[in-house]
Amino acid sequence: MRIRAAACLFFAAAVAVAAASAAPQTVDDVVAKILDARGGAAKLRAIQTERVIGRISFGADAEGPFLVEFKRPAKYHMHLEMLGRRVYRTFDGKAAGWTLNPFAGDTEPRAMTADEVKDIAEEADFDGPFLDYRAKGIQIELVGKDKVEDKEALRLKVTSKSGDVRFYLADAAGFQLLKWEGKRKGQNGQDFDIESFFHDYRDVNGFKFAFEVLSGAPGQPPVQKIVVEKFEIDPAIDDADFGKPPAPAPPPPAPKP
Repeated sequence: MRIRAAACLFFAAAVAVAAASAAPQTVDDVVAKILDARGGAAKLRAIQTERVIGRISFGADAEGPFLVEFKRPAKYHMHLEMLGRRVYRTFDGKAAGWTLNPFAGDTEPRAMTADEVKDIAEEADFDGPFLDYRAKGIQIELVGKDKVEDKEALRLKVTSKSGDVRFYLADAAGFQLLKWEGKRKGQNGQDFDIESFFHDYRDVNGFKFAFEVLSGAPGQPPVQKIVVEKFEIDPAIDDADFGKPPAPAPPPPAPKP
């Protein structure tokens, strides 16, 4: 009788464990695991500055070095060099953003439009949308499963405070981010669809970073490739880096005949 009772208890316990393991994951479960995969929420909050150094290419003939700097609460600086020209994008963390893009005809730094400021403010949040998302006014929904480059993935719909919708796909096993889907505004002011794939995750001071990012239109070969050479955690960064960028140097004088 005791053996039978013990067997019944064991069976009931096994069923309970199986049911618990099969229970669907909540959004907060998935978000917590994504943050843990990056290094942990508490450690991420403790980062004050970040610098990323690498190379970016837009095809075989357009390639060059880039540098991105972040500083709390939301300061951002990016510059890249290509074909002998330098492109800048900066944000002071409040309301002023600047851009200088010689490839778009800029000859002087110009103030960003409201839409450009909205985009760069999102980029300047180097915590990403998942850390403290409710406090930021962000909504996150777990909307299903998908596959990213032969990996099972969880699809999350992320709606910003301003109503913009992005999709993030996280590895269903390791919870590292595999893909991002969203829209960007082109030089003609029109929105276009874009997706990014995150590869080559490595450990940097206890944090996980993707050292390769491929981006392009959905269903098309990527047109942009970022290869990171170095991530720096908490480097000293001058606040002047986040202000108006310098004007381009004048071209050298033409040689005398």
